Amino acid sequence: MPHALADPQAAMNALKGPVRLRTLTTLRWLAVAGQTVCIVVVHFALGFPTPLGLCLGAIAASAWLNLFVTLRYSPQRFLTDREAAGYIAFDIVQLCLLLFFTGGLQNPFSALIIAPVTIAASVLPLRFTIGLAALAIAGVSILALNHMPIPWRPGESLELAPVYKAGFWAALTFSISFFAAYAHRIAAESAQMRSALAATQLVLAREERLAALGGLAAAAAHELGTPLATIQVTAKEMLRDIKRELEDHEDLADDAALLVSQAERCRDILSRLSHHGDAGDAMHDKLAIDDLLREAAAPFLDQPGGPTVRIEARGLDDTKKPVLKRRPEIIFGLRNFIENAAGFALSTVLVRAEWNDAQLAVSIQDDGPGFSPEILTRLGEPYVSARTGHRGVSAKSGLGLGFFIAKTLLEASGARIDFENREWEGETGNFSGAHVGATWDIKASNTSIIA
Repeated sequence: MPHALADPQAAMNALKGPVRLRTLTTLRWLAVAGQTVCIVVVHFALGFPTPLGLCLGAIAASAWLNLFVTLRYSPQRFLTDREAAGYIAFDIVQLCLLLFFTGGLQNPFSALIIAPVTIAASVLPLRFTIGLAALAIAGVSILALNHMPIPWRPGESLELAPVYKAGFWAALTFSISFFAAYAHRIAAESAQMRSALAATQLVLAREERLAALGGLAAAAAHELGTPLATIQVTAKEMLRDIKRELEDHEDLADDAALLVSQAERCRDILSRLSHHGDAGDAMHDKLAIDDLLREAAAPFLDQPGGPTVRIEARGLDDTKKPVLKRRPEIIFGLRNFIENAAGFALSTVLVRAEWNDAQLAVSIQDDGPGFSPEILTRLGEPYVSARTGHRGVSAKSGLGLGFFIAKTLLEASGARIDFENREWEGETGNFSGAHVGATWDIKASNTSIIA
């Protein structure tokens, strides 16, 4: 597919991160405050004796690290993935040490071990997430086997049954794995969508620049037409006068003839420019639906070795043929669908427009192998390849951005897009293949394609 990113994984990683130093230091300050309040309340307010010095020492280590990095680096500094993983690994070790002093897995706050792993899964690549999750699971396993007694009433001790501690260890291990996988998956999909939308914006900007350039050419051709016509008329009169009055001055006659021929050549060039204009001239701001389809399919009409591309436009009743605004996103979106159909068709692609007073529907159908069942439900999402290859086109040749960009641009114009495999009737018989449809509700408030 065109406009696909060369390295989608790198793009997603770039969009997922990096994380700023201030973000991690702020979260660590919150952890320091919460841990300090919890230890003070348990020790002084509830009267449970805790190893206060050891606990405050572990908390002070976090505070010292925050002070060090704050004084050493700018809070706006972006961390590398390795640096961010190192900071989060420190938080996991510090929390495990604090839990070791306060009862291990018997401490109800041991569930907080899930938090740093979830943060890591949201901002770091998969390999660092796996490493930090493994570190957290190793810490939980050590705490399940060895820890200091949980602070309790003086003269009493709390010892949970081994089967309960084993169950709690299993629950924490599963939770760490699940939340890490879930957060990483959500972050990856979000990064995919951001990267695909960024590509869509680039494509739309490119098409709009091309349309504006064509429009400028049309406007220039229109404005230059009048003075050029004057020059041409004057040159013809000069040539006639020279031939009549200065018959012996052949050089002047030749120069005048050259002037006339070059003026005619300029007129032809300007005429071609005006016929290729898109947006700068009022006459080219509108086009009938069949003209729009022909413009979208132009690169694939009469293509050597390619399939036959048929264009049909018909109203479902006596409704007048719709005249549309020339919008680059609509032309590009339909062209992308036509390109895909031409790449997979065996011999024929049918581009059909049907309309009535309420709706305008454009369908692109081919007689190729169609969409595979496993792809059909996900088609239109970013980074999903279209279907099994044909005509030398492999399903792995694209990253699925072409369909996503086309679908996004057409939906932005108010269209509803549908994909399916469908049988259709052609000139030489019935065919079965892929069908892509775009339908606009002409009278809907979000539809502004009618000129």
